Amino acid sequence: MPTISSALTLADWRARVSSLYEEVRACDDPAEGHRLWREGRADLFATHPQSPTAGVPELRQRGVDYWAYDPALRFTVEIESADADEREVDGGDDGSVTLHRIGLVRLPEPVGGRLDVWWLHQYGGGIFVPLRDGTAGDGSYGAGRYLLDSAKGAWLGGDDRHLVVDLNFAYHPSCRYDDRWRCPLAPAGNTIAARVEAGERL
Repeated sequence: MPTISSALTLADWRARVSSLYEEVRACDDPAEGHRLWREGRADLFATHPQSPTAGVPELRQRGVDYWAYDPALRFTVEIESADADEREVDGGDDGSVTLHRIGLVRLPEPVGGRLDVWWLHQYGGGIFVPLRDGTAGDGSYGAGRYLLDSAKGAWLGGDDRHLVVDLNFAYHPSCRYDDRWRCPLAPAGNTIAARVEAGERL
């Protein structure tokens, strides 16, 4: 069980991440939104007690690395139907996390491929879209990155049939930096061959 202090700082972390993505969605210029996102993450990583880089002083000081923003890697895609699938993953101290597949999206060229869209079946729920691409282990974390995790505030928008998927906002899960976290990682249906040289990098 978390202490009072850790529970409150984690709640603050999640609130600040949600506020950051709200600022991003309010930007008319996606590249400017991306700049705000990078600056906001740099501040959180450097100063917040719940930062995943708290145990990595060099990253806490200088921040994490990113590829340059590429406007060709931002899409609004329709969620298509997919066969039902359910899996449980280890959430560490949070217990097991159940994922339900609710559909899939197809990424246009120059990327191609498809990604499963998952629903996190836990209190509050949320849309979850991880990504493992051709840079995994050779430019990005070998186990993959996250594109969307609305339960944690990482949400770029959409409507009742579409998602905004901007690969420039791909980021490493917390377990990439500290093994106290157990992160749901990208399953086979969230793996594509293309190298997505966008978003957070090693």
